[in-house]
Amino acid sequence: MPINKILILNGPNLKHVGKREPDIYGSTPIVPYLESLQALFPFTIECCYTNSEGEIIDRIESTEADGIVLNAGGYTHTSVAIADAIRATVVPVIEVHISNIYARESFRRQSLIAPFCKGSVSGFGLDGYRLALIGLEQIIANQAK
Repeated sequence: MPINKILILNGPNLKHVGKREPDIYGSTPIVPYLESLQALFPFTIECCYTNSEGEIIDRIESTEADGIVLNAGGYTHTSVAIADAIRATVVPVIEVHISNIYARESFRRQSLIAPFCKGSVSGFGLDGYRLALIGLEQIIANQAK
């Protein structure tokens, strides 16, 4: 089954990566970086940025994409509702974090969404998004077998 579209869904404050806390998240602006990924993949990549927990849930529940790359930001550590939406969706979800959440403050070391994702990428900077897209390609190809 060919992949038609992947949704990259970013949560709170992520649209400001490149300006916000560059010592943690790097100085490369996220929007042009994610747009540049389109040239590497044969499917459509749709990017969405929201600070709203409810909008993240709505996008997961209503997606017509073949898979989701999700950086839930701070909601990773607090949102049972997003975890439930991931558990209920039929499309594979890969969790992404720009920083290594396991090397940060103790409250950031637990992901409530990870148990319901097909995989997690953490600590590779913005390149984690590319790695997650490669992972989704493999997961979707294996599902088609």
